[in-house]
Order: sequence, then structure tokens, then C-alpha cells
Amino acid sequence: MKLIREEIEAVEVIVEQRNGKKNLFIEGVFLQGEIKNRNGRMYPIQTLANEVNRYNENFVQKGRALGELGHPDGPTVNLDRVSHKITSLRQEGNNFIGKAQILSTPMGNIAKSLLGEGVKLGVSSRGVGSLNKCSEGYSVVGEDFTLATAADIVADPSAPDAFVNGIMEGKEWVWDGGILRERYAEKTYKRINTLVDQKQLDEQKLGLFQDFLANL
Repeated sequence: MKLIREEIEAVEVIVEQRNGKKNLFIEGVFLQGEIKNRNGRMYPIQTLANEVNRYNENFVQKGRALGELGHPDGPTVNLDRVSHKITSLRQEGNNFIGKAQILSTPMGNIAKSLLGEGVKLGVSSRGVGSLNKCSEGYSVVGEDFTLATAADIVADPSAPDAFVNGIMEGKEWVWDGGILRERYAEKTYKRINTLVDQKQLDEQKLGLFQDFLANL
């Protein structure tokens, strides 16, 4: 199975007050089906609907649907980076509308500060599943798709660089004693992290890609 991330560029910010306490929420489209997205992938609506039903039952309704601030590099939710709790996820046509409460965690407080300063934030779903190339040239997400989270918060949904994104999403994830572990690309990812700026990354893309292919 591969790590799969999809980004939505904008969400609405909502402030709700209960018992004198103000709570900050984000709301918008978290998932989309039946369209080829800019990552060249398409989610059959029934695949998404089945997984959202499972996710709602096992996570949202039990208060366990959490998301992180930033672009995590794996399919598990890291509690030290949690910024929000997804409180609802419902289907409207081929879209799935989500709502998430920003929490008073360290990362949640950063998100609150960014929103308070007018920073435009987006969301990025994260899951694992198989990809099947179709004759039209795009990939169809398989029925084994499983959400890790319906929404991480990202400040620039087009980042990171497409090459880095491709390397990270190109990892294979396998079940090992009930834990998803990455099979490939750890060496490449560590090398990417040593590149301090975009210029260095651009200069070394070809070498990194060739080394990545050699390790497959």
C-alpha cells in the first residue's frame, strides 16, 4: 500500500461560543470523489463513502478523529503534533464536507495564531491504499483505501516540492505485527532533510531520484 495525500486549498474559519468560551473551527471540503485531481488520482465515490462510514463510526463518533499541523511523512497520527479534532464528516454529492475544532495543544495554538493573523490555511487528507493505473493515464484508488486522517492542516497546500511529495508518497507501507511500516525511501528522505534550501534540492534532484530507484 502507498501513502496517499490529497490537498484542498481553502477552508472556512468559524468561531462558536459556548458557555462564554470561544471555540475555533475550520470547515469545508475534505475529500472529493469521481474527479481526476491534480495529483493524477481519482477516488471512486463508493470507495470513499465506505471508508468515510468506517472512519465516522470508529473515529469521529468516538472523539478519536485527530489531525496534525503540517505534512507528516507517514500514515500514523503523531499525538505530539495534533492540532485539531474532526467533529463531523458528511457526504454532499461527490464531496465530503468536514468540520474540525482547533485544540489548545501546542500545534493547535500555532494554528490559532496563524488563523488569527489572516493566514490562508488548507487541509490535506492522508491514508494508505493501492493505486491502479487506468488507460486514460490517471490512477484509480483501490477499495483497500484506509484513512489515517480526513484532514491535516497545511499552510501551503501546493507544498512541499512535487519531487519530494512524489518520493514520500512512493514509499510502500506494509503491515508488520499490526503496525504500518515503510519499506522504501527512508535513506532518500533522510538525505532530503539535510538539504537546507530549495536551490540545493533542485541541484540534487536527479541524483536523489537515481539513488531512490536503485534501492527499489
